[in-house]
Amino acid sequence: MARSGRLRSGTAAKLKRWRKGHSSDCNPETLQHRLAARSRFCSRPAEKSSLTVDAVKLHNELQSGSLRLARPSDSAQLPLQGDDAGEATEKSSGTFLSGLSDCTNVTFSKVQRFWQSNSAAHKEICAVLAAVTEVIRSQGGKESETEYFAVLMTTLEAVESPESLAAVAYLLNLVLKRVPSPVLIKKFSDASKAFMGIVSSQACSSSTSALRWVLSCLATLLRKQDLAAWSYPVTLQVYHGLLSFCVHTKPKVRKAAQHGVCCVLRGSEFMCGDTAPEHHPAAPSTAKFCVQEIEKAGGTKEATTTLHVLALLRDLLPCFPAAVVKTCCETLLRVMTLSHVLVTACAMQAFHSLFSAQTSVACLPAELNAQIITALYDYVPNTSDLQPLLTWLSTMERAHVNLGRLQKDLCWAHLPRLFSAAMNCFLSPHSQVVSAAAQTLETLLNECIAPHMGDLGTISASAPAPASYLCKMFKSVEEGLTYRFHAAWDEVLRVLEVFFETCGKQCHPIMRKCLQSLCDLRLSPHFPYTTEVDQAVGAAVSTMGPEVLLDAVPLEIDGKEETLDFPRSWLLPVLRDNVQGARLGFFASYFLPLAATLKSRALEFTQAGKSVEAKIYDTLQWQVWTLLPGFCTHPTDVLGAFKGLARTLGMAISERPDLRPTVCQALRTIIHKGCETDAERAEVGRFAKNFLPILFNVYSQPEEDGSGSSAQRRSVLDTVRAYLTITDPQMVCGFLQKASEKLTSPESSEFTRLSILDLVVAMAPYADKQSLGSLYHTIQPSLQSKERSMQKKAYRVLEEVCAAPHPPCQAFVRSHLRDLQKVLLDSLKSAASPAKRPRLKCLLHIVKQLSAEHEPFVAALVPEVILCTKEVSVGARKNAFLLLVEMGHAFIRFGPTPQEAMQRFLLLIYAGLTGSVTMISCTVLALTRLFFEFKDHLELSVVEQLLQNICLLLASRTRDVVKAALGFLKVTLLLVDTKLLAKHVQTMLEAVGNLSDDMRRHFRMKLRNLFIKFIRKFGFELVKGLLPEEYHKVLVNIRKAEARSRKRRALKQAAADTDEEEAPLAQPRGDSMEEILADSEDEEEEEEKQQRRKERRKPAWQKGQAWLKEGEEDEPLNFLDPNVSQRVLATEPGPKRSRGVSHDFQVSEDGRLIIREEEDAVDNDEGKGADEEMADVLQDVGLRSRKSQKRRFREEPDNEEPEPGTYPQYRAGGSGIHRQLDKQPAFGAEYRSKKGKGDVKKKGQLDPYAYIPLNRAGLNRRKQAKMQGQFKGLMKGAQRGAKAGRRSRLKSQRP
Repeated sequence: MARSGRLRSGTAAKLKRWRKGHSSDCNPETLQHRLAARSRFCSRPAEKSSLTVDAVKLHNELQSGSLRLARPSDSAQLPLQGDDAGEATEKSSGTFLSGLSDCTNVTFSKVQRFWQSNSAAHKEICAVLAAVTEVIRSQGGKESETEYFAVLMTTLEAVESPESLAAVAYLLNLVLKRVPSPVLIKKFSDASKAFMGIVSSQACSSSTSALRWVLSCLATLLRKQDLAAWSYPVTLQVYHGLLSFCVHTKPKVRKAAQHGVCCVLRGSEFMCGDTAPEHHPAAPSTAKFCVQEIEKAGGTKEATTTLHVLALLRDLLPCFPAAVVKTCCETLLRVMTLSHVLVTACAMQAFHSLFSAQTSVACLPAELNAQIITALYDYVPNTSDLQPLLTWLSTMERAHVNLGRLQKDLCWAHLPRLFSAAMNCFLSPHSQVVSAAAQTLETLLNECIAPHMGDLGTISASAPAPASYLCKMFKSVEEGLTYRFHAAWDEVLRVLEVFFETCGKQCHPIMRKCLQSLCDLRLSPHFPYTTEVDQAVGAAVSTMGPEVLLDAVPLEIDGKEETLDFPRSWLLPVLRDNVQGARLGFFASYFLPLAATLKSRALEFTQAGKSVEAKIYDTLQWQVWTLLPGFCTHPTDVLGAFKGLARTLGMAISERPDLRPTVCQALRTIIHKGCETDAERAEVGRFAKNFLPILFNVYSQPEEDGSGSSAQRRSVLDTVRAYLTITDPQMVCGFLQKASEKLTSPESSEFTRLSILDLVVAMAPYADKQSLGSLYHTIQPSLQSKERSMQKKAYRVLEEVCAAPHPPCQAFVRSHLRDLQKVLLDSLKSAASPAKRPRLKCLLHIVKQLSAEHEPFVAALVPEVILCTKEVSVGARKNAFLLLVEMGHAFIRFGPTPQEAMQRFLLLIYAGLTGSVTMISCTVLALTRLFFEFKDHLELSVVEQLLQNICLLLASRTRDVVKAALGFLKVTLLLVDTKLLAKHVQTMLEAVGNLSDDMRRHFRMKLRNLFIKFIRKFGFELVKGLLPEEYHKVLVNIRKAEARSRKRRALKQAAADTDEEEAPLAQPRGDSMEEILADSEDEEEEEEKQQRRKERRKPAWQKGQAWLKEGEEDEPLNFLDPNVSQRVLATEPGPKRSRGVSHDFQVSEDGRLIIREEEDAVDNDEGKGADEEMADVLQDVGLRSRKSQKRRFREEPDNEEPEPGTYPQYRAGGSGIHRQLDKQPAFGAEYRSKKGKGDVKKKGQLDPYAYIPLNRAGLNRRKQAKMQGQFKGLMKGAQRGAKAGRRSRLKSQRP
């Protein structure tokens, strides 16, 4: 190490040293710079100085990095030196950024965010905009875009520094997009001359900011010109100047030029009108430029210029005319022969964009499209070359889809070759290639083949074109079932599934052999793709039909089997899930005899005592019957086949309880999905006289064994309801009369009467007026019956009649309105709790039809409705609130005005406040709901009176009353305006503050959420001042929590705003017109980001690197082979490295895995939020329901009631006495700790972990050596155990 103070050899002679003792002299001999400074300071400048007080202030602010707006000052901008010439100085009433801060033009709204930036470029932009704005205002301008354009153009010619030039150009780039087109057309000559002058002067400059923004201005100027302007040579000359920068070495300049060229060719204003030409006038010259640049670059090693031009062509090819497109495509194909990996990829991208654009025939004729497809087969990458092969497949897919759009026949002629090439890709070792090839074939089938299959008839193997093309395509895919494609059989099967879906209806003659191969393949031992085969065969069944499938692949089940293998029994579930649109007669002729044979064979085995064989055949015949609903889905022969099947179905319903659900499902399916015409509905409805009595008898008779009776009864009742929709009304009246007779018969049991009432509920909406009258007299005594079930069913009958939309039912209700009112009022005292729900629904439908003369009846219902708001049944509470609201609407109908009507109605409700505790709480809930619904019809005095009464109720000692009153206050805070509520704040808060300690403790969370709403509306200090001191601690806590919440929201919003600000900085790279015309207003990136991007970027030599694949085995590589280009790989050949196993576990900050047990639910309940509390309040007043209740009400209509014996059976679940006794313990449950989380060791049992437990100490560096010792010998021990187990297994297998 050299000594400090010593200089390198040879430097002493170059230094000028002080003489000894004179190193501290203050007056050196050389005074050159001091003299120059003194002369400039003492002399006067020849012209007015631009150094002013504000200029110095601006300089200081720029240097300090804080551009804060100073307060306005009236001081004049005085020069720092005296002005003997007496020149007047300019007065200023604002700061140097006044023109920026109060700029009224929205074009510069983005610039106004720059004044806080630390970037020097941003500060310069702000300064220029402020100066320009002041100039416009001093001249009395209106700050329009045209004025800014004029001033900025003048400034552009005056500024000299690169920073100011860039700032002016940036502002011009913004304002030019909003300047009216006539202005830019008129000023094109002057503006283009100024822009071109700057471009020529800045072309070789090291700074690119000014150049890129001027190029953007130039593009905008050209885009605004009309079609006539492009006939002048000067316009094309300016455009070619812009075009020349598309191959510039600087990336930002090049991107700006390329984006500008795309905007001009694709987004010029005259290209968007109705009279737009087919292509831009500058398109041919642009294409010529691109071709010349590519040919000029030739086959150089780096091919940088070629890549730049290819990137430009990717966006411009769809804009060129057909002749030029052909030339460009020929050039692209020649460039691809260089086998340069990046060049080939970019050329493929250019072709892909051309086909994806779906241009007109004027740009890409069908013949040229086909020629490009043929040429691209010479550039098929190797099957092991991942990325190029994916690009080639995507390009060919788009090419054929576009060709199919242009000319279908030509596309079909080219498809077989692509199918063959794509099937070769299934042999690739890369799974991505296999998936991409399968996706390509599926897309071609769906977009090129499926739309035209309806024009073809049945296709055979000897059919002429275009059917012969389909045969070739299918043979190519069918070849994928051979063993050499076994690694990709799952993808082959998916392609076959799509082929069956799109072409199965017409091409089934050529697909029979494939179906046989699929079925034989599924029987192979250990075949891993049974699900895919089932899906493919299912697709064939849905399109070809079961007859074609069973003709090609017989079921091989006839009831005479010697062995019970049934190799093709798997076809029955596949048929069940996919049959639709088939012949119903085929089921009657093929499957019904088969089911009968199998059933008789099962009975034979049962009589012989062979229970296993009997069970097998019984299961088979049941599976055959399960095909019936599928055959009833859109059948093709309902008129001819149903009559032959009806007798068998009726016998199955009455005699075969095991088949009853399946047959009932089939009947419902054929009614809902099979009867599409009136004739078909009449044909099926003709057998109602046969089916309905059978269904009635089955439903009204109790099952001898109660097993599964509830589900079967529900199925039968649903079938009755479905059949009644297509039954003759006169027949329904006859059934209804017989049912009424059985109801009054003393011989009928209770079960029978309840069942008949269920059937009457289903039939009542379809009866005529006379039958409804007799039915009403029949059920009227049951309305006051002491048997709750009978009473409930009777109300259900009335509910169905009142709610039915049919004219006879509506006429009956109108004619019996007074009688219904009297009966319902008389039965009020005897109404049981289970009957409340249908009773209230019945009243709801009646109230809708009442007029003003029936107001006493509505008033008499008020007490019952109020009490029902707290019924045990959820449906009853819901109907009570609905009826309450409907009664309010009825009073409004009664008049005279809504305000007076609501006041009368509320007086009736107020009477409940004088009743019992339950009545008071129910009344408050009712008032809350009415206030929510009719707040617009209530006068201010009524609201104030209501609020005062509720505040008085807060002093109650009953929790239910206080809870309801607090809910009313929350709804009031939600609905009432703050100004109207302000005068009552003191009353409400005093009432809340006077709650007893028990109430305050019990409703602490409700009070907290209520205080949050008060604070948000009226402020913390007001609420704190009106509440007692014992609430202050809670209020302070609320304020802190609200402050934290606001801070988090502010941070999140700031982050979102930052993202929004940063997002537009990236230059758009899209293909759509909107993306191309989007503002390219990206700013200078930070050097650190650029450095990081450069570090992540691959080196240039690595990007263009390619590999040559040697010949197979020892065969040398033949460079004269025409397919030698496939040996040039962009992917390094050889085995790929595994990237490790991914898992779905979360990882903590210190790297530990976070593994949760199933029972460990993550509860995030830190107390209900205010919104959840409001949801609870609205639920209490019937406005919302819990999720389970929502789901239940959504799945079944309100008027549905569980039938007798059909209530869901109790299922154990929970803890304590509700625990499930027969539940199988979870795996490892015996190790679970009873007191805490995790597992515990059990004495005498294995450890509850695998090999070695996860220990947190393993993260400690000092203990790493100790922890690693546990793993020594672990694999050896496992291998020894495996060997020992294998030896013992082999030993046990020996005879």
